[in-house]
Amino acid sequence: MKALLLGANGAVGGHIRTALLGAGYQVTAAGRRAPQNGLSIDVSGSDLGDLTAAAREHDVTINASGVENPNLGQAVGAGTLVDISASSKYLKQLRTAAPGTSMILGVGLAPGLSTMLVASLDYIPGDDIDVALMLGAGEKHGPAAVEWTQRLIGAPIEDPPEAHRVMNFREVSSFKDADQIRRYLRADFPDHHLLGNDRGIQVRNYFALGSPAATHALALVARIPMTRRLVSAVPPFGSERWSLVVRNRRTGQTREASGNNQSRATGVLTARAVQEMFARGATGTVSMSDLLEIDDLDLPSLEIN
Repeated sequence: MKALLLGANGAVGGHIRTALLGAGYQVTAAGRRAPQNGLSIDVSGSDLGDLTAAAREHDVTINASGVENPNLGQAVGAGTLVDISASSKYLKQLRTAAPGTSMILGVGLAPGLSTMLVASLDYIPGDDIDVALMLGAGEKHGPAAVEWTQRLIGAPIEDPPEAHRVMNFREVSSFKDADQIRRYLRADFPDHHLLGNDRGIQVRNYFALGSPAATHALALVARIPMTRRLVSAVPPFGSERWSLVVRNRRTGQTREASGNNQSRATGVLTARAVQEMFARGATGTVSMSDLLEIDDLDLPSLEIN
């Protein structure tokens, strides 16, 4: 199997490449600046001819570039697109723009592993499900991840379960992860689009950093959007530990997952999702929860309870 990897030079792209090579794939690295022995492909504009030509020679195209171009689905043609973005509006646009293209949307921690955890809960239509993601403040994230966080500041959540407007990083809730209670901020991860709407449940996502002080600072910046650029100036400190907690409000049932280094976890999960899609012969637009059950995800780098 041949994979075209966009964003191969990025923080996540390197881990995806390693995981795919370990799974036996041939990987062609690509980026705006050509990686060594790779291709120069710019997917930020309207002319995606280079991508279309390269995609024809590969079974799957993986977008780890951080560029959110809704025309990518059409550009890969008869191939499969895997996009690791966590932007609700963008993933919704991808679905709309290329309804006939085979795509895996949301293959990171949230969405991705989070959708699998939610699907493993016992629930009935109408239940409220909370998803809490904590990322270690000590991990140095790439520019795309920083830009994604900056875009959310001052922006509303796309199509929230509530009937009113909900702003990113303004609403606070507390969750227990590991052995401590931590404050989380409401954030626009797309689990409600990829899973909640299809299953009749109300999914809300929350986000925290491993440092409570860093989470508090993010909440303050969210109140003054003109200061969003300060996010890129915060130096990494602390650990690279991440955790996910999902909770059914009605029953109190919870499930958890944790590990080290979000970028590496995303790479491992992406490779596994690609393998599973081709093994099952799946087509159309799918998410991680359509391909795998959480209890079948036997990966040494992840701890699941």
